[in-house]
Amino acid sequence: MARVSQEHLDARRRQILDGAALCFARNGFHATSMQDVLKEVDLSAGAVYRYFSGKEELIGAIVAEVLGSVRGAFEEAARQSPPPPPDELVASVLGKTLAARESLVVDGRPAFPRLVIQVWTETLRNEELAALLREGYGSVRAAWGRIVEGYQEAGMMRADVAPDHVARTMIAAVLGFIAQQSLFGPAPVDTLRDGLRALMSMRDEAPVDHSATGGSQLG
Repeated sequence: MARVSQEHLDARRRQILDGAALCFARNGFHATSMQDVLKEVDLSAGAVYRYFSGKEELIGAIVAEVLGSVRGAFEEAARQSPPPPPDELVASVLGKTLAARESLVVDGRPAFPRLVIQVWTETLRNEELAALLREGYGSVRAAWGRIVEGYQEAGMMRADVAPDHVARTMIAAVLGFIAQQSLFGPAPVDTLRDGLRALMSMRDEAPVDHSATGGSQLG
């Protein structure tokens, strides 16, 4: 019997994960059956169950893959001195995450943002998935905290703000942007980058209220 190459096994696993992601994004987890996944990927039950025992394992694998790639990107940034600026870093990581899944489309729109919303909803009833998401979120948050410390050490950011507060805010901005894409349609990552860049350009000094002194008077 010919030995199946690792490349073939990896490609088959990728095919199953992408097909399942499309099904979940299109119909939700509860309305999707394993038969739906088998039909989507055009494989036999035996071929699919060789890799995954069922829907729960498929969901977990999809989530773990995304979180792993995002965590790795931010951990790499945290090792740089100084780390890339927040606007550029967020745009780079989110752009790569979306580009890696740009071939997954539902009703003419990217499937990934819809899938993210489905995952959030599923965590309300699936404690195992919720634990996986909490662990991934915690690791990304910790990496962001180290990135912020790098900014502060380099004099790029105020030192009187807790790194974890910034970390939570940056993660919230990304998740909110993904939610907007799911609800209102695609938007270029440059939108988020430019918005963050504009906020970063603001100064702490309050503007002078000239009306309180009568404005600019002559004489």
